[in-house]
Amino acid sequence: MKFKCEKETLEKTFSLARRATPNRSGTNPVLSGLYVEVKKNKLVVLGSDLDLTIRIENEVGGEEDGKAVIPGALLADIIRVLDDGQISFVLKDSEIQIKSGKSEFNLRTLPVDDFPRFEEPGGNKATIDTQSLSNAFEQVVKAASTDDARPILTGVLLSAEENGLRLVATDSYRMAIRDIPGTEILGRDEIVLVPSRALDVVKRILDEDDHLDVVLGEKEAVFKIQNISVVTRLIEGEFPNYKGLIPEKNKNKLVINREELLSALQRVKLLAREATPIRLLMSDKKIELLAIEQDIGQATEKIDGNYSGEEITVAFNPDYLIDGLDVLTTEEICLETTDALKPAILKGLNEEIFLYLLMPVRVS
Repeated sequence: MKFKCEKETLEKTFSLARRATPNRSGTNPVLSGLYVEVKKNKLVVLGSDLDLTIRIENEVGGEEDGKAVIPGALLADIIRVLDDGQISFVLKDSEIQIKSGKSEFNLRTLPVDDFPRFEEPGGNKATIDTQSLSNAFEQVVKAASTDDARPILTGVLLSAEENGLRLVATDSYRMAIRDIPGTEILGRDEIVLVPSRALDVVKRILDEDDHLDVVLGEKEAVFKIQNISVVTRLIEGEFPNYKGLIPEKNKNKLVINREELLSALQRVKLLAREATPIRLLMSDKKIELLAIEQDIGQATEKIDGNYSGEEITVAFNPDYLIDGLDVLTTEEICLETTDALKPAILKGLNEEIFLYLLMPVRVS
Protein backbone atom coordinates (compact mmCIF):
# COMPACT_ATOMS: atom_id res chain seq x y z
CA MET A 1 0.00 0.00 0.00
CA LYS A 2 1.33 3.38 -1.00
CA PHE A 3 -0.50 6.69 -1.32
CA LYS A 4 -0.39 10.45 -0.67
CA CYS A 5 -3.09 12.80 0.60
CA GLU A 6 -3.48 16.30 2.01
CA LYS A 7 -3.38 16.63 5.79
CA GLU A 8 -6.76 18.43 5.96
CA THR A 9 -8.55 15.49 4.37
CA LEU A 10 -6.76 12.86 6.43
CA GLU A 11 -7.22 14.69 9.73
CA LYS A 12 -10.95 15.01 9.18
CA THR A 13 -11.27 11.40 8.03
CA PHE A 14 -9.27 9.73 10.80
CA SER A 15 -10.69 11.85 13.63
CA LEU A 16 -14.25 11.02 12.52
CA ALA A 17 -13.67 7.29 11.94
CA ARG A 18 -11.92 7.07 15.31
CA ARG A 19 -15.24 7.91 17.02
CA ALA A 20 -16.45 4.40 16.25
CA THR A 21 -13.49 2.66 17.90
CA PRO A 22 -14.07 1.37 21.45
CA ASN A 23 -12.48 3.18 24.38
CA ARG A 24 -11.07 -0.15 25.51
CA SER A 25 -9.85 -2.87 23.18
CA GLY A 26 -11.58 -5.59 25.22
CA THR A 27 -11.47 -9.10 23.78
CA ASN A 28 -10.76 -7.91 20.22
CA PRO A 29 -7.73 -5.57 20.17
CA VAL A 30 -7.94 -5.07 16.38
CA LEU A 31 -11.05 -2.91 16.89
CA SER A 32 -8.83 -0.22 18.42
CA GLY A 33 -7.42 0.27 14.94
CA LEU A 34 -8.69 1.92 11.77
CA TYR A 35 -8.98 -0.20 8.64
CA VAL A 36 -7.29 1.61 5.75
CA GLU A 37 -7.49 0.35 2.16
CA VAL A 38 -6.30 1.86 -1.10
CA LYS A 39 -7.55 0.79 -4.54
CA LYS A 40 -6.16 2.92 -7.36
CA ASN A 41 -7.03 6.48 -6.28
CA LYS A 42 -9.71 5.59 -3.73
CA LEU A 43 -9.01 5.50 0.01
CA VAL A 44 -11.49 3.69 2.26
CA VAL A 45 -11.25 4.14 6.04
CA LEU A 46 -13.32 2.18 8.55
CA GLY A 47 -13.70 2.42 12.31
CA SER A 48 -15.94 0.01 14.20
CA ASP A 49 -16.80 -1.41 17.61
CA LEU A 50 -19.31 -3.83 16.00
CA ASP A 51 -22.27 -1.75 17.25
CA LEU A 52 -21.24 1.42 15.41
CA THR A 53 -19.31 1.56 12.14
CA ILE A 54 -18.10 4.68 10.31
CA ARG A 55 -16.97 4.30 6.69
CA ILE A 56 -15.38 7.16 4.73
CA GLU A 57 -14.18 7.30 1.13
CA ASN A 58 -11.74 9.86 -0.29
CA GLU A 59 -9.82 10.48 -3.48
CA VAL A 60 -6.05 10.21 -2.95
CA GLY A 61 -2.88 9.89 -4.96
CA GLY A 62 -2.74 6.12 -5.03
CA GLU A 63 0.53 4.48 -6.10
CA GLU A 64 0.13 0.92 -4.86
CA ASP A 65 -2.99 -0.93 -3.71
CA GLY A 66 -3.10 -2.47 -0.27
CA LYS A 67 -4.76 -2.53 3.13
CA ALA A 68 -3.76 -2.26 6.77
CA VAL A 69 -5.21 -1.77 10.24
CA ILE A 70 -3.44 1.09 12.00
CA PRO A 71 -3.81 1.98 15.72
CA GLY A 72 -6.63 4.53 15.56
CA ALA A 73 -5.97 6.91 18.43
CA LEU A 74 -2.26 7.17 17.65
CA LEU A 75 -2.87 7.61 13.93
CA ALA A 76 -5.36 10.45 14.48
CA ASP A 77 -3.02 12.17 16.94
CA ILE A 78 -0.03 11.92 14.57
CA ILE A 79 -1.92 13.40 11.61
CA ARG A 80 -3.22 16.20 13.80
CA VAL A 81 0.27 17.44 14.78
CA LEU A 82 1.92 17.18 11.36
CA ASP A 83 2.49 20.28 9.24
CA ASP A 84 -0.01 21.22 6.54
CA GLY A 85 0.57 19.72 3.13
CA GLN A 86 0.85 16.26 1.67
CA ILE A 87 1.38 13.20 3.84
CA SER A 88 2.67 9.94 2.40
CA PHE A 89 1.89 6.40 3.58
CA VAL A 90 3.95 3.34 2.69
CA LEU A 91 3.16 -0.16 3.99
CA LYS A 92 6.09 -2.58 4.28
CA ASP A 93 5.30 -5.97 5.75
CA SER A 94 3.61 -5.23 9.11
CA GLU A 95 4.78 -1.63 9.46
CA ILE A 96 3.31 1.59 8.08
CA GLN A 97 5.58 4.55 7.35
CA ILE A 98 4.02 8.02 7.63
CA LYS A 99 6.05 10.96 6.27
CA SER A 100 5.40 14.68 6.08
CA GLY A 101 8.16 17.24 5.56
CA LYS A 102 10.93 16.43 8.02
CA SER A 103 8.70 14.21 10.15
CA GLU A 104 8.59 10.44 9.89
CA PHE A 105 6.68 7.86 11.93
CA ASN A 106 6.81 4.09 11.65
CA LEU A 107 3.95 2.20 13.30
CA ARG A 108 3.32 -1.49 13.80
CA THR A 109 0.04 -2.48 12.16
CA LEU A 110 -2.64 -4.81 13.52
CA PRO A 111 -3.71 -8.10 11.82
CA VAL A 112 -5.84 -7.00 8.87
CA ASP A 113 -7.57 -10.40 8.58
CA ASP A 114 -8.92 -10.02 12.13
CA PHE A 115 -10.80 -6.83 11.31
CA PRO A 116 -14.56 -7.52 10.86
CA ARG A 117 -15.90 -7.49 7.32
CA PHE A 118 -18.22 -4.62 6.51
CA GLU A 119 -21.42 -5.00 4.53
CA GLU A 120 -23.81 -2.08 4.35
CA PRO A 121 -27.30 -3.33 5.30
CA GLY A 122 -30.22 -2.86 2.94
CA GLY A 123 -33.74 -1.57 3.51
CA ASN A 124 -36.09 1.20 2.50
CA LYS A 125 -34.27 4.47 1.80
CA ALA A 126 -35.56 7.93 2.65
CA THR A 127 -33.96 11.34 2.13
CA ILE A 128 -34.16 14.05 4.79
CA ASP A 129 -33.36 17.75 4.70
CA THR A 130 -30.29 18.20 6.90
CA GLN A 131 -31.14 21.70 8.11
CA SER A 132 -34.24 20.63 10.05
CA LEU A 133 -32.55 17.44 11.19
CA SER A 134 -29.48 19.25 12.54
CA ASN A 135 -31.57 21.44 14.83
CA ALA A 136 -33.66 18.48 15.97
CA PHE A 137 -30.59 16.40 16.85
CA GLU A 138 -29.12 19.36 18.74
CA GLN A 139 -32.28 19.61 20.83
CA VAL A 140 -32.85 15.93 21.53
CA VAL A 141 -29.66 13.83 21.53
CA LYS A 142 -28.18 15.46 24.64
CA ALA A 143 -31.16 14.33 26.75
CA ALA A 144 -30.37 10.63 26.24
CA SER A 145 -28.66 8.73 29.02
CA THR A 146 -24.96 7.84 28.87
CA ASP A 147 -25.34 5.01 31.39
CA ASP A 148 -24.83 1.70 29.57
CA ALA A 149 -26.47 -0.10 32.50
CA ARG A 150 -29.76 1.24 31.12
CA PRO A 151 -29.33 0.66 27.38
CA ILE A 152 -32.90 1.57 26.44
CA LEU A 153 -32.39 5.11 27.74
CA THR A 154 -29.15 5.55 25.74
CA GLY A 155 -31.24 5.56 22.57
CA VAL A 156 -33.29 8.15 20.74
CA LEU A 157 -36.78 7.05 19.78
CA LEU A 158 -37.77 7.74 16.17
CA SER A 159 -41.53 7.56 15.83
CA ALA A 160 -43.88 8.01 12.87
CA GLU A 161 -46.55 10.56 13.77
CA GLU A 162 -49.47 11.88 11.74
CA ASN A 163 -47.66 15.06 10.73
CA GLY A 164 -44.17 13.62 10.27
CA LEU A 165 -41.27 12.29 12.35
CA ARG A 166 -40.87 12.57 16.12
CA LEU A 167 -37.62 12.25 18.10
CA VAL A 168 -37.69 11.48 21.83
CA ALA A 169 -34.87 11.02 24.36
CA THR A 170 -34.77 10.79 28.14
CA ASP A 171 -32.31 9.92 30.91
CA SER A 172 -35.19 9.76 33.46
CA TYR A 173 -34.29 13.22 34.83
CA ARG A 174 -35.25 15.19 31.73
CA MET A 175 -36.88 14.43 28.40
CA ALA A 176 -36.71 16.12 25.01
CA ILE A 177 -39.39 15.71 22.34
CA ARG A 178 -39.00 17.21 18.87
CA ASP A 179 -41.35 16.94 15.89
CA ILE A 180 -40.14 17.34 12.30
CA PRO A 181 -43.31 18.00 10.29
CA GLY A 182 -43.45 16.62 6.78
CA THR A 183 -40.56 14.17 7.27
CA GLU A 184 -41.39 10.51 6.68
CA ILE A 185 -38.84 7.72 7.04
CA LEU A 186 -41.00 5.20 8.88
CA GLY A 187 -44.22 3.37 8.17
CA ARG A 188 -47.43 4.36 9.95
CA ASP A 189 -47.13 3.88 13.74
CA GLU A 190 -43.62 2.43 13.28
CA ILE A 191 -40.90 3.16 15.84
CA VAL A 192 -37.16 2.45 16.05
CA LEU A 193 -34.64 3.10 18.82
CA VAL A 194 -31.32 4.48 17.55
CA PRO A 195 -28.26 4.78 19.85
CA SER A 196 -27.68 8.43 20.73
CA ARG A 197 -23.95 7.87 20.20
CA ALA A 198 -24.59 7.15 16.53
CA LEU A 199 -26.84 10.19 16.11
CA ASP A 200 -24.19 12.36 17.75
CA VAL A 201 -21.79 11.28 14.99
CA VAL A 202 -24.43 11.95 12.32
CA LYS A 203 -25.02 15.39 13.81
CA ARG A 204 -21.37 16.25 13.24
CA ILE A 205 -21.52 15.54 9.49
CA LEU A 206 -24.84 17.16 8.59
CA ASP A 207 -23.13 20.28 7.24
CA GLU A 208 -21.56 18.17 4.47
CA ASP A 209 -24.68 18.38 2.28
CA ASP A 210 -28.29 19.54 2.15
CA HIS A 211 -29.69 16.03 2.27
CA LEU A 212 -29.09 12.87 4.28
CA ASP A 213 -30.01 9.37 3.09
CA VAL A 214 -31.44 7.08 5.77
CA VAL A 215 -31.87 3.32 5.40
CA LEU A 216 -33.68 1.50 8.20
CA GLY A 217 -33.32 -2.27 8.35
CA GLU A 218 -34.69 -4.73 10.87
CA LYS A 219 -31.70 -4.53 13.19
CA GLU A 220 -29.50 -1.79 11.74
CA ALA A 221 -29.74 1.74 10.41
CA VAL A 222 -27.55 3.55 7.88
CA PHE A 223 -27.08 7.31 7.69
CA LYS A 224 -25.26 8.35 4.53
CA ILE A 225 -24.14 11.78 3.39
CA GLN A 226 -21.71 12.38 0.54
CA ASN A 227 -18.73 10.05 1.10
CA ILE A 228 -19.56 9.14 4.73
CA SER A 229 -21.67 6.22 5.99
CA VAL A 230 -22.63 5.75 9.64
CA VAL A 231 -24.02 2.28 10.37
CA THR A 232 -25.45 1.43 13.76
CA ARG A 233 -27.23 -1.44 15.40
CA LEU A 234 -30.70 -0.54 16.61
CA ILE A 235 -31.49 -0.95 20.30
CA GLU A 236 -33.96 -3.71 21.11
CA GLY A 237 -36.46 -3.23 23.90
CA GLU A 238 -39.44 -1.14 24.88
CA PHE A 239 -39.00 2.61 25.30
CA PRO A 240 -40.81 4.18 28.30
CA ASN A 241 -44.36 5.44 27.78
CA TYR A 242 -43.20 9.03 27.39
CA LYS A 243 -46.65 10.40 26.51
CA GLY A 244 -47.92 9.40 29.95
CA LEU A 245 -45.23 11.55 31.57
CA ILE A 246 -46.34 14.80 29.95
CA PRO A 247 -48.64 16.81 32.26
CA GLU A 248 -51.99 17.47 30.60
CA LYS A 249 -52.30 20.88 32.22
CA ASN A 250 -49.99 23.09 34.27
CA LYS A 251 -51.55 25.80 36.39
CA ASN A 252 -48.40 27.94 36.76
CA LYS A 253 -46.82 29.69 33.79
CA LEU A 254 -43.71 31.86 33.53
CA VAL A 255 -42.95 33.75 30.30
CA ILE A 256 -39.45 35.18 30.26
CA ASN A 257 -36.65 36.30 27.96
CA ARG A 258 -34.46 33.28 27.23
CA GLU A 259 -31.12 35.12 27.21
CA GLU A 260 -31.85 36.98 30.44
CA LEU A 261 -32.79 33.80 32.29
CA LEU A 262 -29.78 31.96 30.88
CA SER A 263 -27.37 34.73 31.93
CA ALA A 264 -28.84 34.88 35.43
CA LEU A 265 -28.56 31.11 35.78
CA GLN A 266 -24.90 31.16 34.78
CA ARG A 267 -24.16 33.75 37.46
CA VAL A 268 -26.11 32.10 40.29
CA LYS A 269 -24.70 28.70 39.30
CA LEU A 270 -21.28 29.85 40.51
CA LEU A 271 -22.48 28.97 44.01
CA ALA A 272 -24.19 25.76 42.96
CA ARG A 273 -21.33 23.27 43.23
CA GLU A 274 -21.62 19.62 42.19
CA ALA A 275 -25.23 18.49 42.68
CA THR A 276 -26.52 21.66 44.33
CA PRO A 277 -29.88 22.65 42.81
CA ILE A 278 -30.97 26.18 41.97
CA ARG A 279 -34.29 27.28 43.43
CA LEU A 280 -36.72 29.30 41.35
CA LEU A 281 -39.07 31.40 43.48
CA MET A 282 -42.10 32.57 41.51
CA SER A 283 -45.07 34.75 42.41
CA ASP A 284 -46.96 37.68 40.90
CA LYS A 285 -44.71 39.98 42.94
CA LYS A 286 -41.27 38.61 42.15
CA ILE A 287 -39.25 36.03 40.25
CA GLU A 288 -35.97 35.09 41.86
CA LEU A 289 -33.16 32.57 41.47
CA LEU A 290 -31.49 31.23 44.60
CA ALA A 291 -28.49 28.95 45.14
CA ILE A 292 -27.47 27.90 48.66
CA GLU A 293 -24.14 26.17 49.22
CA GLN A 294 -23.55 25.08 52.79
CA ASP A 295 -20.25 26.34 54.27
CA ILE A 296 -19.76 28.73 51.33
CA GLY A 297 -22.73 31.07 51.06
CA GLN A 298 -25.60 31.82 48.74
CA ALA A 299 -26.41 33.74 45.57
CA THR A 300 -29.69 35.37 44.56
CA GLU A 301 -30.81 37.28 41.51
CA LYS A 302 -34.15 38.85 40.71
CA ILE A 303 -35.27 38.58 37.09
CA ASP A 304 -38.04 40.19 35.04
CA GLY A 305 -40.81 38.07 33.57
CA ASN A 306 -44.56 37.55 33.42
CA TYR A 307 -45.89 34.97 35.88
CA SER A 308 -49.39 33.66 36.39
CA GLY A 309 -50.35 31.06 38.99
CA GLU A 310 -49.85 30.37 42.66
CA GLU A 311 -46.74 31.27 44.62
CA ILE A 312 -44.27 28.42 44.26
CA THR A 313 -40.64 27.49 44.84
CA VAL A 314 -39.29 24.79 42.57
CA ALA A 315 -35.68 23.59 42.35
CA PHE A 316 -33.83 22.25 39.31
CA ASN A 317 -30.48 20.76 38.42
CA PRO A 318 -28.92 23.90 36.87
CA ASP A 319 -27.04 22.00 34.16
CA TYR A 320 -30.18 20.29 32.91
CA LEU A 321 -32.09 23.56 32.94
CA ILE A 322 -29.30 25.31 31.04
CA ASP A 323 -29.20 22.45 28.49
CA GLY A 324 -32.89 23.03 27.79
CA LEU A 325 -32.54 26.79 27.46
CA ASP A 326 -29.50 26.43 25.20
CA VAL A 327 -31.43 24.57 22.51
CA LEU A 328 -34.57 26.70 22.50
CA THR A 329 -34.70 29.05 19.53
CA THR A 330 -37.33 31.66 20.47
CA GLU A 331 -36.59 35.01 22.12
CA GLU A 332 -39.14 34.36 24.87
CA ILE A 333 -39.66 30.99 26.49
CA CYS A 334 -42.35 29.47 28.67
CA LEU A 335 -41.81 27.46 31.87
CA GLU A 336 -44.91 25.63 33.09
CA THR A 337 -45.15 23.96 36.50
CA THR A 338 -47.81 22.22 38.60
CA ASP A 339 -45.99 21.93 41.93
CA ALA A 340 -42.51 21.49 43.35
CA LEU A 341 -42.34 17.75 42.62
CA LYS A 342 -44.12 17.18 39.31
CA PRO A 343 -42.41 17.52 35.92
CA ALA A 344 -42.02 21.03 34.53
CA ILE A 345 -42.32 21.88 30.84
CA LEU A 346 -39.91 24.20 29.07
CA LYS A 347 -40.70 25.34 25.54
CA GLY A 348 -40.48 28.27 23.17
CA LEU A 349 -43.34 30.75 23.40
CA ASN A 350 -45.96 29.86 20.79
CA GLU A 351 -43.75 27.06 19.46
CA GLU A 352 -45.16 23.55 19.55
CA ILE A 353 -42.57 21.43 17.73
CA PHE A 354 -40.16 21.10 20.69
CA LEU A 355 -40.84 20.31 24.33
CA TYR A 356 -38.34 19.83 27.15
CA LEU A 357 -39.59 18.06 30.26
CA LEU A 358 -37.57 18.53 33.45
CA MET A 359 -37.94 16.81 36.81
CA PRO A 360 -37.62 19.14 39.83
CA VAL A 361 -35.19 18.37 42.63
CA ARG A 362 -36.57 17.86 46.13
CA VAL A 363 -35.15 20.40 48.59
CA SER A 364 -35.77 20.96 52.29
